[in-house]
Amino acid sequence: MPTIRRLPENLINRIAAGEVVERPASALKELVENAIDAGACNITVRLSEGGLGGIEVTDDGCGMTVQEMALALERHATSKLPDEQIELVSTLGFRGEALPSIASVARLTMESRPRTAGEGWRRVVDHGAVVAEGPAALPPGTRIRVEDLFGKIPARRKFLRSARSEYAACLDVVRRLAMVRPDVGFVLEHDGRRVLAVQPGQDAAERVAQIVARELAQDGVVIDLERGPARLTGVAGLPTFNRGVADHQYLFVNGRPVKDRLLVGAVRGAYADMLARDRHAVLALFLDIPPEEVDVNVHPAKTEVRFRDPAFIRGFIVSGLRHALDAEGRRTAQAPAAPAMASWQSEPITRVGETAPALSSLFAREYGSGGVRDAVPAWRGPEPTPIAPPTGRAEQAVAQPQAEHPLGVARGQVANTYIVAEAADGLVIVDQHAAHERLVLERLKAAGAQGAVAVSQALLIPEVVELDEPDADRVESAAQVLAGYGLALERFGPTALLVRAIPAVLGKGDVQALIRDIADDLAQNGAALLLAERLDHVLATMACHGSVRAGRVLSVAEMNALLREMEVTPRSGQCNHGRPTWVKLALDDVEKLFGRK
Repeated sequence: MPTIRRLPENLINRIAAGEVVERPASALKELVENAIDAGACNITVRLSEGGLGGIEVTDDGCGMTVQEMALALERHATSKLPDEQIELVSTLGFRGEALPSIASVARLTMESRPRTAGEGWRRVVDHGAVVAEGPAALPPGTRIRVEDLFGKIPARRKFLRSARSEYAACLDVVRRLAMVRPDVGFVLEHDGRRVLAVQPGQDAAERVAQIVARELAQDGVVIDLERGPARLTGVAGLPTFNRGVADHQYLFVNGRPVKDRLLVGAVRGAYADMLARDRHAVLALFLDIPPEEVDVNVHPAKTEVRFRDPAFIRGFIVSGLRHALDAEGRRTAQAPAAPAMASWQSEPITRVGETAPALSSLFAREYGSGGVRDAVPAWRGPEPTPIAPPTGRAEQAVAQPQAEHPLGVARGQVANTYIVAEAADGLVIVDQHAAHERLVLERLKAAGAQGAVAVSQALLIPEVVELDEPDADRVESAAQVLAGYGLALERFGPTALLVRAIPAVLGKGDVQALIRDIADDLAQNGAALLLAERLDHVLATMACHGSVRAGRVLSVAEMNALLREMEVTPRSGQCNHGRPTWVKLALDDVEKLFGRK
C-alpha cells in the first residue's frame, strides 16, 4: 500500500508553477500585473528571443523594502488582500505563489527601491535557491528579470513553442493590459527593437484604436452604457469593418483581460444579422460590475469568470452593442479599394503598334457615303477593336436638392446591379440587392417588435415542402412565431409542411428554398442561442429571399425610393452578411483621376 508523505518545498513550488507559469507569456502577465498594482505610471518590458532568452519588467511604482522583497518570494504572501474577503478582490491578482513559482523554474533577479529610500536592494533566486543579494542602483520602482526559464526542467522546456510563437503570446499579453489601463504608459522591446509604445493619460478609445487598429477611430462606435449596477464601455467596430478570425476581440471584466465563452457568445449574438458566419467583429469591451456579482477564481490564470446572473450579462451586452450600432447603422467602413481605384485608366487603351483612329474618321464610317459627312476622309488604318455594348444606363433624373439627401440623387444603373447616385460631396455607388436585403429585414423586425402581424400574401395554391422529419419538427415548433411575420405554414404529414402564405414584403420568391433555408438555420443554431437570436437568423434568411436581385432593371424613381428608405433605416450601411451596401467616391478622388489635383 503506498504511503502518504509530505512533499518537499521545491516540488510544491514547481507544482504551483505549473498552474501559473505555462510559458513566458504567463510569467510576463504576472509581472506586469504586479507592476500595475504597485501604482506604476510607466512600465517597460524587454524580451529576448520571444521571452525564451529573458524577460525584464521595469516600473516606477511604490517599490519594496528589503524585508518586503524577502517576504514577496515566500509562498502565499501578498499585499493585495487587506482582509479575508477573497471574493471582493479589486486588484489584478492576489496569488502569493506567483513570484516564488517563477523563481522555482527560472533564474529570477529582483531589484527594488521605495521612493523614500536612498538606494535599492537586489536579490537573486536561481530555481528556488537564493544565490546572491546586496545593494543595487536604480531609480524608485522595481525591476524584475527572468532568465533561463525551465532551464533545469527539460521536460517542460521542450514543450515550449518557437521564439516567434512565444513572442506573439507575450505581445498579446502586453496589448491587453495596455488597453485596460490607458492611464499607464507601456513600452515593449523585443531583441532591442521597440514594437509598442503608448503614452500615459490617453483616452480609452484613443488607446484602443492605437493598439488594435487605427481604422477604429473612423470605423468604430464608442460605447458607454449603464444598466443597474453594470456598466459597459469600449469601442466596437462597424459590421463592415471585420476580420476573418476572432483574434481582434478584446474583452475585460473589472479591469481583467478574459477569454470567456459567455461574453464571446454575446458579441456573436449582437452582430448576428450584420455579419457573415465566417467573419468576426473587431472590438474592445470593458464590463464593470460589483465584485460580488462575478467569481474571478474559477481559473488559475483568471482568464475565465463566472457570473452570478449570466442571462442579465448576456442580454446587457447584446442590447448595449445593438443600441450603439443602431445609432450609427447608416455608416459604412468600406472605402473604395486601392486596386479598384488604380484600375481606372487616364488614357485610352490601344493595341501595341496601332494608332487610335480620329474621331471624325469614325463618324465618316458610321454615317456612310452620300452625305455632307463624306467630305471627311475615311479611316484607312487597321480596323478598330470592336467596342462592347455598355452595361450601364441612365435616365433623366428628377431634380432634387442634394443637400437634403446624404446618399444623393440617382443618376443611373450599372450592370443592372449597382445604383450610381450624385451626392453633394461625391459619387455614391449602391449595391441594390444588399441594400434592399437590409431594408426588408428591418421591416420584418419592426413588425415583430410592434407586436403586429405582418401583412401576408396568400398563395393561390398552397405549396408543399418536403423535409427530413427532424427539420419538419423544428420548423413546426417555430410556426406560431413565424406566423407573426406573415409566414403561414402547417404540418402536412411526417416529412412535409404546407405553406399557405408568405410575408408580403418578400414578393415573389422560391418558397421551397425559403423553407429549407429556415430549417437549416434552426438546425444550426438550435438551443445554443436565445429565441430572439435564433429568430434574427431566420428573418435574415427570409429577407435575403425577398430582396431585389442583382440584374433587375430599376427605374430612376425606384432607385431614389430605395436611397430615401436607406437614409431612414437603421443599419442600412451593411447587409445581413456584413458587406457594405454603399461606397462613396469623394469629388477630390474623382478630380485626381482626371489630373485636376
